[in-house]
Amino acid sequence: MDLQGIETPRLAWSGECLVIGLFENAVELTGDLAELDQKLSGTLAELIAEVEFKGKEGSSAITRVGSNSPVRKIAIVGLGQADGLKLETLRRATASAVRLAKREKCKALGISFPVWNNDAAATAQAITEGIELTLHQDSRFKSDAEEKANKLERIELLGLQGQEAAITRGRQICLGVILARELVSAPANIVTPITMAATAEAIAQEYGLELEILERAECEKLGMGAFLGVAQASDLPPKFIHMTYKPAGTPRKKVAIVGKGLTFDSGGLNIKGAGSGIEMMKTDMGGAAATLGAAKAIGQIKPDVEVHFISAVTENMISGHAMHPGDILTASNGKTIEVNNTDAEGRLTLADALVFADKLGLDAILDLATLTGACVVALGDNIAGLWTGDDNLAGQISAAADLAGEKIWRMPMEDKYFDGLKSVVADMKNTGPRPGGAITAALFLKQFVKETPWAHLDVAGPVWTDKEDGYNNAGGTGYPVRTLVNWALS
Repeated sequence: MDLQGIETPRLAWSGECLVIGLFENAVELTGDLAELDQKLSGTLAELIAEVEFKGKEGSSAITRVGSNSPVRKIAIVGLGQADGLKLETLRRATASAVRLAKREKCKALGISFPVWNNDAAATAQAITEGIELTLHQDSRFKSDAEEKANKLERIELLGLQGQEAAITRGRQICLGVILARELVSAPANIVTPITMAATAEAIAQEYGLELEILERAECEKLGMGAFLGVAQASDLPPKFIHMTYKPAGTPRKKVAIVGKGLTFDSGGLNIKGAGSGIEMMKTDMGGAAATLGAAKAIGQIKPDVEVHFISAVTENMISGHAMHPGDILTASNGKTIEVNNTDAEGRLTLADALVFADKLGLDAILDLATLTGACVVALGDNIAGLWTGDDNLAGQISAAADLAGEKIWRMPMEDKYFDGLKSVVADMKNTGPRPGGAITAALFLKQFVKETPWAHLDVAGPVWTDKEDGYNNAGGTGYPVRTLVNWALS
């Protein structure tokens, strides 16, 4: 699809479908809009009146213009209050515009939206993200995929000429988001530890990243007993992925993104029962998927920072080799863990991954994981929980998420709750009491980072949606790739 910013004003644009963004309670046609309406024989005013359009965010309408018009169809999209305009508003308005155009089987689309905060580059990038993510259809496993293919061939962003770099960056980031979406959406017989490692190899080769994949024996030498305890029941070999982007010159900072990589979670001997959502446990590698997606984006953007992408990838299965409830594992920092629930396995894999990252001499570590149902209970499906004791790091991540339009909420690090993880026979248990379960999970992870500023994101809710939501189609959402990229580049 051809996507470009053009100088042509909306009054002079001609083509198949023109989409105009209008603010709430500001839909009176004045200035160039009045001239455009006159040029379109009053069609724009008629559309606004007919649907009683008020410009509310999320509202939209479209109609056909007379056959002699230079514009065949005219569409309007609500932007909400002018003083509350956000980049996320533009992304979602773009999604509405694209869906209207697709429904009407348009091949060419002109988009006329206001510039956010006098920042044409950020505006062009946000609109580009809205376009690319809305158009993405994951039809790999459907037999009628060809019939549902997108028909849009050309999109022009009116008044955003000269923003090629911003459009390119938006597309680069979206490639990373789409990779994460497709990894999360694919079933566990397609995405395995082996194929995750192969995906990392492909990214490293294409974009010039360094890659280290530790096999089981190498993990044993490093004492990764927590990670390998989870992996020991699977017939598939575990893969510890460490991929590094390094800039050409001296890096401005060095950070790590650590993603939980359970390609399938049966629960182990504490097997997930009826109603547990076991059929969705293909999504339990959502953290690792976003980590690889961020690597793909950063490998293209090539910023002046050093970024390490780390994931301990395995399945949590059941066999005669499975870890038992009550087993004691020793992590690579020497801490011992009593496994009182084999279904709290993600934190065990992250423990060794965090110890590994902590030894790299970094400025900060951010881990992300589909870690707890407790976080979904607390924050719902659309908001991730953020835990960190570092206010500066929390501010950086929150700002990155706000820019991306990806919702997070900082949660308390209540140290007293660690009492619930105390074990009679080991340094700690891997789960505590049910109340505050997402907090105790974060406190567990905290035990494996000694030197480096660290933050934890529980993304159990937002990595998946069952229905169309803005620019997300049903399936994996690619959350929070854009936040990760923004944070790494900040």
